Amino acid sequence: MDKAISLEARRVLEKMPYSNSDRSPSNLLNLRSKTRAFIASSVSQSIDKYKAIITNTELNGIPCVVVNPPKLMVGWEILYGFGGGFITGSAFEDLTIAIPISTFSGAKVIIPEYRLAPEHPWPAAIDDILLVYKTLLEKPMALVGESAGGNLALSLMLRAKQLGLPLPSSVALLSPWCDLTNAGDSLSFNEGRDPFLSFKQSEMAAKHYAGENSARLPEISPIFGEFDATFPPCLISTGTRDLLLSQSVKLASAMREKRISIDLRIWEGLWHVFEWDRSLPESETSLEQIAYFLKKNMSYTANTV
Repeated sequence: MDKAISLEARRVLEKMPYSNSDRSPSNLLNLRSKTRAFIASSVSQSIDKYKAIITNTELNGIPCVVVNPPKLMVGWEILYGFGGGFITGSAFEDLTIAIPISTFSGAKVIIPEYRLAPEHPWPAAIDDILLVYKTLLEKPMALVGESAGGNLALSLMLRAKQLGLPLPSSVALLSPWCDLTNAGDSLSFNEGRDPFLSFKQSEMAAKHYAGENSARLPEISPIFGEFDATFPPCLISTGTRDLLLSQSVKLASAMREKRISIDLRIWEGLWHVFEWDRSLPESETSLEQIAYFLKKNMSYTANTV
C-alpha cells in the first residue's frame, strides 16, 4: 500500500474486500436513504467548520440548494452538479465538496436538485440543470461537477453550445463519468481497488439513466461530443485507484486535441471522487486547488461585491 498517502486514506483502503452498494431498482429507495444518512454528520461538520450559509430556492421551477461562504468575495457564481450515477445523490449529499469550494473561492454555489433515474431517465437531468443554467447567465459563471455531475457539466456545455448560449468561464470535473459505455482499461485494473465504485454499479446505473437510448449519444456520454477551442479551461481530478481513471485521461486528451486548456490532476493511491470524504487531508487540498483554478480562470475574478 502506498505510504505517500495520508493515514486516513490508508485506513479506508485497509477495509478490503470492499462492499459495493446494490443499485438494483428494488433497492434504490433504501440506498438513497442510507447514503443520505451516512453523509449527514459530515455535512453538519462541514457547515460548522467553514461557517457556510445554506439556503433553499427555486430557479426556473427547479429546486436548488445555495451555498454562501461566510464572506462573499466575488461577483461570479458556481453552478454545481452532484454525483451518484444519476440514480442516487442530492444537493445535500454533495455539500462536503460544495462548501469547501465555496469558502476557498469566496463564491456562491448553486446546486440544482435534478431528477433521478430510473424514474426520470435521460434527458430529465440535463433538462433540469439547463433550466437553472439559463437563469444564471447574467453573471460570469464557473461550472463544477463530480462523477455523474461531471457528465452533466460536459453535457450542459454541449447543449449550451448547440443553443448558442454563453459557455461558463471555468470548469472543474471530479472523476467525471463521461462514458456510459463504460469503456477504458481502468474499469478492469481498478475493479476491486476502488473502495467506492465497481464495474457492476456503473453498468447498472448506465442502464437506468440511458433507458432505451444508446449510451453513445453525446448527451449521455459526452466523451463522444464535439468540443472546440471556444470551451473554457478545465481542471480534471482523479486518482490512480479511480475506477473511471481511464475516462478522465481520455477526456483530457480529447479536449487537448481541440486546443482546450486542460489541467489533469491524478492523485496517487486515491479513488473515485475521494474529495467527498472530508476526513482525508487530500480532500481539502484538492478542493482548495480546484477553487484556486476556478478563481484564476474566471474573467471577472476581480469583480468583488
